[in-house]
Amino acid sequence: MSINRRNLFKLGTAAGLLPAGAVFAAPAGKNLTAAATETAAEAASGIKTLKGGVTMGAPLPGISELDLSKTFEPGKSVLNDGVVMNASHWGIGRVHVKGGRIERIEPFEKDHAPSMQLQGIAQQPYNRARIRYPMVRESYLKKGWKAGGEGRGKEPFVRVSWETAAKLVADELKRVRETYGPTAIYGGSYGWMSPGAVGNARNLLQRVLNLNGGFTGGIGDYSTGCAQVILPYVIGSNGVYEQVTSWNLITDRTELIVLWGADPTITNDIDWATTVHENAEGFRRVKEAGIKVVAVNPLKPDTAEFFGDAARWIAPRPGTDVAMMLAMAYELETSGKADREFIRKYTVGYDKFRPYLLGETDGVKKTPEWAEGVCGVKAADIRWLVNEMQTKRTMLMGGWGIQRAQHGEQVHWMMVVLSAMLGQIGLPGGGFGFTYHYSNGGAATSEAPALPGISANPRGGSSGLKWEGASLVSIPLARFTECFLNPGKTIDHNGTKITYPDIRLVFWSGGNPFAQQEDTNGLLKAWKKPETTIVCDSMWTASARHADIVLPACTSLERNDITAVGSYSNLGYVAMHQAILPQYESKSDYEIYRLIAREMGFEKDYTEGLDEMGWVKRFYDAAKLEAAQGGYEMPAFEDFWKAGWVWFPVLSDSEHYNYFGDFRKNPIVNPLGTASGKIEIFSEKVASYGYDDCPGHPTWMEPTEWLGGKIAKDYPFALLTSKSRYRLHSQLDSTESHNFTDVEDREPVWMHPDAAKKLGVATGDVVKVESRRGKVLAGVIVTERVRPDTVVIRHGAWYDPEKQGEVGTLDVHGCDNVLTIDIPSSKLANGNVANSSQVRIEKFTGELPRVRVWEQPRTVRG
Repeated sequence: MSINRRNLFKLGTAAGLLPAGAVFAAPAGKNLTAAATETAAEAASGIKTLKGGVTMGAPLPGISELDLSKTFEPGKSVLNDGVVMNASHWGIGRVHVKGGRIERIEPFEKDHAPSMQLQGIAQQPYNRARIRYPMVRESYLKKGWKAGGEGRGKEPFVRVSWETAAKLVADELKRVRETYGPTAIYGGSYGWMSPGAVGNARNLLQRVLNLNGGFTGGIGDYSTGCAQVILPYVIGSNGVYEQVTSWNLITDRTELIVLWGADPTITNDIDWATTVHENAEGFRRVKEAGIKVVAVNPLKPDTAEFFGDAARWIAPRPGTDVAMMLAMAYELETSGKADREFIRKYTVGYDKFRPYLLGETDGVKKTPEWAEGVCGVKAADIRWLVNEMQTKRTMLMGGWGIQRAQHGEQVHWMMVVLSAMLGQIGLPGGGFGFTYHYSNGGAATSEAPALPGISANPRGGSSGLKWEGASLVSIPLARFTECFLNPGKTIDHNGTKITYPDIRLVFWSGGNPFAQQEDTNGLLKAWKKPETTIVCDSMWTASARHADIVLPACTSLERNDITAVGSYSNLGYVAMHQAILPQYESKSDYEIYRLIAREMGFEKDYTEGLDEMGWVKRFYDAAKLEAAQGGYEMPAFEDFWKAGWVWFPVLSDSEHYNYFGDFRKNPIVNPLGTASGKIEIFSEKVASYGYDDCPGHPTWMEPTEWLGGKIAKDYPFALLTSKSRYRLHSQLDSTESHNFTDVEDREPVWMHPDAAKKLGVATGDVVKVESRRGKVLAGVIVTERVRPDTVVIRHGAWYDPEKQGEVGTLDVHGCDNVLTIDIPSSKLANGNVANSSQVRIEKFTGELPRVRVWEQPRTVRG
């Protein structure tokens, strides 16, 4: 296959050939370290400082001249020409509008590393995959739920009015609730829907479902399904969604950073709220300080490229991290370098873990030589790394991808144990942290109050239906496919038993399960079983294409909202101004669910008498009142709305926050939330469950599929499904963002030169990648940044089956989850195991099928 000119640029970007510093390029003309210069610049630009050091922007062109009373009417605050403020998971931007259309998005001046994806966001309202009208599957419109699910993904759609669509949804919710009970409704809304306190797709959906009597929901998430369950037993909190040691302490005190399965330069491009990318500045400071960096990862991460010669790359086999860490622990124990005083004072259970480490319980000493045979890292390198960590103040920055694996609970548990044996937990700049790669964890926190948001629990009144303010039944999120296929089955979960309900209706909003759920072909089978499937989204993802009823939601650029800045830093608030009218017949999520609530007879309970701008003002005023109680002045709402942002100062204590510092000072006064109040190397509670796949201490257990298993003979490559720099899960795949990475419109597969030579392929070729579950087409990129026995297909390419709606057909676009295995991580967490899959590869020599998933689906007249 030839590579066109456009693809030459794609290859350079995807393979990390751009200058490493470009990853964290600062805005032109901005001195990120000169506070005085920045303050002077702010004053010159009209920024005002209020009581307590709160700042607010100057009035925006395009907002100041508008009649603010009209902003309380949906769609009436837009302008023909001018500039408004908006925000996304990728950052804050000024939206330039000309002739009623978005011209561009200009990054916010406070952003330390503006995301290139802002331009993809600007294209979202107009891209060809936009859901334009309410749509219903042809046979479903004729027969209703009796049409069955076999036609999903195959049949054309029929355009209907909003009145018809809202009534269909309301009638189905009522029918299923009255016939089977509310637990037969699955409220699936997992995903990174648009930020915003009002337009929260998940909460709005669940608000309606709760008013209907309740629903079945999910426990946990795909990101940290294992870690968030095991860590409360080990450190007394979930560890993966909490603040960690500040960057000031890192740059002042840390001598060695170990990035274990983490790639912060990619994953910190986004934030659950919105972001100004503070960690970009943190990593720049680390580089300037000359702090050593080691990246432990089968794939050499972009972050290691950023540090250049200052970083060393160690590449274990995928899924073998626990074995490598056990060998490091063995070396500490047998060399006498383990910090026994820390273990005695701050931990429990080492006496039960140590015999396993030394091979006294299973006959296997966990030596570096043993680990070399498992993980493929030389024993000498294992000893070198643990010696470096023991002799230097070390911060272990753990990622999440390594726990998205079979027995993934063991990984973060073992990281904590290794850190405890080093004895550096709670020392300034030492220990571990699991959020340096997520939402800019470690960035200093401001004194801004928490911004309220729309609740899934309405204040409740007149509907007359019983609801309990939450899902009536909750199942592990990653097991919903199994639930659909096996109603009545009982499973173990975290010390309890859960029985799967019989799901008859699926309502999905603000997410794309056909991108996120493992084993897409298994999902396709399960998706055919419910009587009705409803999807509310802005784009024709595969999930929408396999729905019975499709509701077109507008993007965040087409509605008003408000959001906080920084999940951990909480620096202030940004007005999300509606820049343009909703395109075609799309509506805001709030308005869509209001229409459904009206049809069901509880509109007043849903709205509480407020429209969207009414909610925005309520949330802002609540934060303003709380701020005043703390001695901080926020501007009046009208002034904030005109300016577009308000910022809070960061206090010195936050800038020097030391994770576990108080616990180290006095573990009696500051106990952890564990059963013992200390770090639990052995958990009596976990052991009491008697799970054969999750013992009472960290343990190496062979996965079902891995490079050391029997399956590797027929499927010789381990598959990594890493995060993409150019998407958030599957978001933006239909915009021009995919042009930065795709090869012949296919998601790339990275492979080592040795593997490429053996397969007879080169960069730019297209190959078929196949697992025991499915097969995809992918474009080859040859790079030395991956192990010879491992390949990488980034997560999130939209599923595009060659034969629509057919289980097992070839995916022509490169959807990673067509290949991944869908089994539980263990009986404890039931997390997903996306990175425990083996594949085989061959060159594709046929005529390339067209990628159709970005186009409009087939429609017919009703």
